[in-house]
Amino acid sequence: MAIREQFEITAKMRNWGLGLTGVGVLALIIGFFTLALGDEHENTRFWAVLLQNSVFFLLVVNAAMFFICVTTLAMGGWQVAFRRVPEAISSLVPIFGVLALIVLLTIVFSGKTHIYHWLDKEHVEHDPILKGKQGFLNPTFFTIWTILSIVLWSVLGAKMRKMSYDSDNGGKMSKEEGQKWIWKNTVWGSLFLVFFGLTVASTVPWFWIMSIDAHWYSTMFSWYTFASTFVSGMALIALYVVYLKNKGYLEYVNREHLHDLGKFMFAFSIFWTYLWFSQFMLIWYANIPEETAYFQLRFKGPYRGLFFFNLIINFVAPILILMTRSSKRNFAVITFMAVAIIFGHWIDMWLMVQPSVQKEHFHLNWFDFGILILYVGLIILLVGRALAKRSLLAKNHPFLKESIIHHT
Repeated sequence: MAIREQFEITAKMRNWGLGLTGVGVLALIIGFFTLALGDEHENTRFWAVLLQNSVFFLLVVNAAMFFICVTTLAMGGWQVAFRRVPEAISSLVPIFGVLALIVLLTIVFSGKTHIYHWLDKEHVEHDPILKGKQGFLNPTFFTIWTILSIVLWSVLGAKMRKMSYDSDNGGKMSKEEGQKWIWKNTVWGSLFLVFFGLTVASTVPWFWIMSIDAHWYSTMFSWYTFASTFVSGMALIALYVVYLKNKGYLEYVNREHLHDLGKFMFAFSIFWTYLWFSQFMLIWYANIPEETAYFQLRFKGPYRGLFFFNLIINFVAPILILMTRSSKRNFAVITFMAVAIIFGHWIDMWLMVQPSVQKEHFHLNWFDFGILILYVGLIILLVGRALAKRSLLAKNHPFLKESIIHHT
């Protein structure tokens, strides 16, 4: 049986991508004239929505390269049969990185102090807490670290993809060639993971999100953000694997691979919940005013309903639905839960940003969903194009046989 190595974008996929992107662009244009050019409150809301979406989707697609690198260092072979899926998803990092960079630097250099209070120099001078953080919470340091993070994610990720694509043209590797190739991948994967740890697992969430509440801090916040975006990234990978299988591609991928993707979705949903509960419980138990202020708005204010919905969709649903073995091997269940997880953690990121800038003004309406639709459309279009450019099978990968006979 011939293997279908080359993906062809269907007219339906292209139309959905273009349609959703068009709706999203229209929402952005309308939002610009009705919100960005409105009063201070509406302008702040406009940029906060762009901040939330640009950061969330950038970290989600970057999680795909994290998955590739961490399985490379673990000498894992099970994922090789669908490796081109996370590679295609991670190829969006430079594009989404530029979008996030535009949003973040516009907020910083246009002095939107209602989002980042530490931009107000006069306020900082009279605020001992903000003044104490002035060494790193300043436009110069913020800009340098933001640019450096996005550039290195893009460059190191591109290097990992290039080595993978180059192997397609090099023919079957000997044992020695395979060992050298795996070692080279391990070295570059290690560099990516080290920098990933210095950014996504620590500093980037502090700068981009936690500094919105510059008086508040949590030592668990970066891990919490990582867990939220990583499980969303795994859900996105699972969605594309199921889609390609349904279209007759990825012949070497079977329910064993799907089962392991389901395990990742289940396990990191529980890990996210552990971090959610630990952060909330420790702050609630200590009952220190400067710490509890963060949860006051979310737990007791107008965001209370969404606060508990966030816990239901991101913890209760995954643990009840994905706990059994059969559910993790069912295409329909995995598809449903992948969509639910991505949407649930989009809500989670919304709750990290919006209550801090809108306070008592609860808004979750057409503009929020319009920008969400814009990014969904871009992902459909751009990932589809990336998949179509290369073979869907990493045919000369030394661990391909291990992936084909994989059993969980």
